[in-house]
Amino acid sequence: MAHKKLVIFMLPVMLAAACQPAAVAVVEPAVVTYTTTVPADTAAPAATATVPAATSWKVEKVAQGLEIPWSIVFTSPERLLISERPGRVRELVDGQLNPDALYTFTDVVTVEETGLMGMVLDPNYSENKTLYACYTSQDANGMFDRVVRMTDNGDSLTLDGVLLEGIPAAMYHAGCRLGIGPDEKLYITSGDARVPSSAQDLDSLAGKILRINLDGSIPSDNPFADSPVYSYGHRNPQGIAWQPETGLLYATEHGPSGSDGPEGGDEINLIQAGANYGWPLVSHDATLEGTESPLIQFTPAAAPASAMFYSGEVLPMFDGKFFFGALRGEGVVMVTISSQAPKSIEDVQWIVSDVGRVREVTQSPDGLIYFTTSNQDGRGTYRAGGDRVYRIVPVYE
Repeated sequence: MAHKKLVIFMLPVMLAAACQPAAVAVVEPAVVTYTTTVPADTAAPAATATVPAATSWKVEKVAQGLEIPWSIVFTSPERLLISERPGRVRELVDGQLNPDALYTFTDVVTVEETGLMGMVLDPNYSENKTLYACYTSQDANGMFDRVVRMTDNGDSLTLDGVLLEGIPAAMYHAGCRLGIGPDEKLYITSGDARVPSSAQDLDSLAGKILRINLDGSIPSDNPFADSPVYSYGHRNPQGIAWQPETGLLYATEHGPSGSDGPEGGDEINLIQAGANYGWPLVSHDATLEGTESPLIQFTPAAAPASAMFYSGEVLPMFDGKFFFGALRGEGVVMVTISSQAPKSIEDVQWIVSDVGRVREVTQSPDGLIYFTTSNQDGRGTYRAGGDRVYRIVPVYE
């Protein structure tokens, strides 16, 4: 496959650097209340409008008292489940955090970046109450990630079985984001588990994006026969999301941290079946024939920790935009990716920057944007009240 040139992006503190690409506009970090003008053609005709279109937005605190929240799923607009890295699944209903966990994994391993991580609802959750989770465990051979199926009983969760395990894990680069694509397949990200060469080894599940059926079997149309591997050459992908207009899959990924290469080089990638994303053969602005280069790379590191496309009319200024939470970059980042040119990034903005480290960013069923902080993971500055859930809500004039 043909190689492509990387776009180099610098965080706001580096805006003066000569290598900042002209094609990418960066906005200075905003404060908690924001105003955005909505184009006139986004508002409903006056004759049929019952509620005026939102013209601005603000950030609200929803809950606090969490410990390293990793993933959010909404079972209804009023109820959400939150995974905490120490192994607990928490419940938030009407803004009230249940003090008791719905489920606690007793065999979870929580060391540095490992623990309970990704969760996702089954496409038929309303009928079968099924969800999926990924967490780190350990046996005599070392740490590994395990993907399980669970049933939501309302006041508790039941573990129903293991779909996939043996995904290599380590105290760093442990994965493990889950997502269900438009094809109703389960996608799983895995880190290289501190063995960079494993990302190029198609017999290893490390450093990959994996794809399985919802019963744990391997799809017949996977790019490598009898293998869950969908793409490879990844260092530590942390977010996956599908663009609504095109159905294309995009992923965020952490670049090297100094011990395994020059710091920075965090990526947004357009994921294609069977493609090689280069790690550890290439990173940052280097290119290599036969590997896919990122759409953009972030140096200094932003540590993108999630991925989401917003779709809806509640926050019309965000419709079609790509979002991720930034850990090291500390904030919520909005990216404009063209639906007409899927490898073209038109704009990058830090839209929230005053809450510390941000991991999850997701859309609620009622069209709001929720995000979580990760200030208790040993790398952030502790804030009174622990980690929090926030949401972005519309403001009407």
